[in-house]
Amino acid sequence: MIAQFRLPDLGEGLPEAEIVEWHVAPGDSVTLNQTIAEVETAKAIVELPSPFAGVVSELSHAAGDVVSVGELLITFDIEEASADAAPEGDSGTASTSPDEVRTPNLVGYGAPPRAAGRPQRRARAGSRAATGDTAVLDAPHDLLAPAPPEEPRHERPRSTPPVRKLAKDLGVDLALVEASGVTGVITRADVEAFALRLAPSSAGSSDEAHAVDTGAAPIGDGLGARETRFPIRGVRKATAAAMVRSAFTAPHVTTFLTVDVTATMRLLDALREDRRLDGHRVGVLAVVAKAVCLALGRHPELNARWDEEAGEIIQYGYVNLGIAAATERGLVVPNIKDAETLDLVALADALGELTSVARGGRAGLDRLTGGTFSLTNFGVFGVDAGTPILNPGEAGILGLGAVRRQPWEFEGGIALRDVMTLSLSFDHRLVDGEQGSRFLREVADVLREPGRAMLLR
Repeated sequence: MIAQFRLPDLGEGLPEAEIVEWHVAPGDSVTLNQTIAEVETAKAIVELPSPFAGVVSELSHAAGDVVSVGELLITFDIEEASADAAPEGDSGTASTSPDEVRTPNLVGYGAPPRAAGRPQRRARAGSRAATGDTAVLDAPHDLLAPAPPEEPRHERPRSTPPVRKLAKDLGVDLALVEASGVTGVITRADVEAFALRLAPSSAGSSDEAHAVDTGAAPIGDGLGARETRFPIRGVRKATAAAMVRSAFTAPHVTTFLTVDVTATMRLLDALREDRRLDGHRVGVLAVVAKAVCLALGRHPELNARWDEEAGEIIQYGYVNLGIAAATERGLVVPNIKDAETLDLVALADALGELTSVARGGRAGLDRLTGGTFSLTNFGVFGVDAGTPILNPGEAGILGLGAVRRQPWEFEGGIALRDVMTLSLSFDHRLVDGEQGSRFLREVADVLREPGRAMLLR
């Protein structure tokens, strides 16, 4: 019988998703909860598990298509018994129409258990490995007929979905590309370098430069095409909507303070030489994050949200610290839950892990929502200061400028010191200028003299 699977709501009421990659094709046999596709929402890349065990009949969309929630995604040919068999003891025959075939209640949580009949035992781990099923099978499932053995799969080259899309656009076979880094992951630079090596062989007799539209400027010398167009979707679309909503809803105020962070930099040098901290990377962002958590405890007005509908100001007794991360998919702001409970080393570890997950496009919805205050480090790009826009629903965001060695007044004279500029933007409905200035000053005091953190709680 035929069963249809439509794109479900992937959380947060997101209306659509882009198909990044199909893991199955028509004619493939699939098992319950086997990953059938990767889709990209405005929040993250999500793996879709199969809601049925059977054979793929048809893919309704191709990779790169944007599909609305509720739209037909894939069709299966399944055995009637595996869809919804009649309960034991029922002498009648079960007639199941395609409309009666159930689909999963939540993506990633598998198919729901049968409402009637005796619970069935799911397949053992050994049979699961034999079918190549890699999805989580922690919830009870219907009894599955053993799937036919699949042919051995060759391990595909390690890369991220945006890099695979770039390779496809450039006509590059990733199996032929060697990763330049020690991790073995193929990067955008690896693909572009491989494409450049192929370019001379395809020049032909024409004098024109042969450029493939990758959604950005063509590779090669000069500016390339006069115009390049690409659709607004995914993270870029969501970021634009959020920034416009924030800019035209919350009255932004930005204040700046340049601070001598020489003592902080010396502390970081000492921590790097401490053998007990081998494997931990404690940097200036971690120190700022710790200073912010301490200061928010004394200035809760910056750890708050304006609830227009309820007519209330909500102040949080915890800090979910958002970290703006530049990724190949665009800007995302995942957050560290209960960051105020972490010490400096644990906070540094959490920052490293969060950045890695975000850049890999694997930050889940739980990490991308619920932030209370954010940090953005544009100093890594050599920028001294900026006017960051608030993450919607938050009262403040602190920007870190580049740490520069420059002449500075010190103990009545001029000396070379490590100096950094902090840029604080806040919602003037929630925070007065005096409150914002005191908060910024308190953060700066910790960076100027890290020992001051011992006086705060």
